[in-house]
Amino acid sequence: MDDLRAYLNNLRHDFAKQTLNKKDVNANPVLQFEKWFKEAVEAKVNEPNALTLATASADGKPSARIVLLRNFDENGFVFYTNYTSRKGGEILKNPHASLLFFWPELERQVRIEGKLIKQSAAESDKYFNTRPRSSKLGAWTSEQSRVVASRKALDDEYEKMSQKYPGENVPRPIYWGGYILEPNSIEFWQGRPSRLHDRLLYTKENNSWKIERLAP
Repeated sequence: MDDLRAYLNNLRHDFAKQTLNKKDVNANPVLQFEKWFKEAVEAKVNEPNALTLATASADGKPSARIVLLRNFDENGFVFYTNYTSRKGGEILKNPHASLLFFWPELERQVRIEGKLIKQSAAESDKYFNTRPRSSKLGAWTSEQSRVVASRKALDDEYEKMSQKYPGENVPRPIYWGGYILEPNSIEFWQGRPSRLHDRLLYTKENNSWKIERLAP
C-alpha cells in the first residue's frame, strides 16, 4: 500500500499541447463546443460523446455517472435514460445538473451547468427507433437502478421481452426517453504547463453570453 501511495503522489503530466485565448474562441459557446467536439472526433478520442452527468437529490446529496451525448444545439445537450432510474428520480425533484466532458488526448475538459427538462415524446420516439433491436429490448428489460435477484433473472426477462417483440418494431417504453440540459454556463479548460491551465467561462446573461477567464 505504501508503494501505491508513492506511485499516486508521483503521478505527473505537464500539459503543453495547446492554448486557449478569448480572442480565438467563438462568441457562442455551443459553436465553440461543436468545434472542440469535432476536433475530439478527429483526434480519435475514445468515446468522445461520453460525459459525466452529476445530479443531486432534493437534500443536496450528489451522485454521478457516465452517459452518452446524443445530440446538441442551441436548445441544449441531449442524453437518454430510464425516467424511473435513480438519476430520473433526482432530476424530478432537483432539475439542476452538470455535464463534464474529458478529452485527455487533447488535454481538454468542458463543464456545462444548467437545468434539465424532458425531451418531447416525439423526439424520444425518433431517437429510440434508431437504436439496435437489442438496445430497445434492453430498455424494456431493465428496471434501472432497482435490485435484481440474479443475472439469470435479468437474462430471463430479456428473453421474455424478445419473444414479446419478435421483430424490429419495438415500441419505446413510456418510462424511457431524453433529457435536455439547457445551459446557463459552459466552461472550456485547456491544460497548460506548471498547472497554469487556461479556463474560459461563458455565463448566460439576458440571452447573451459573457466570457471571462478564470484562475486555474
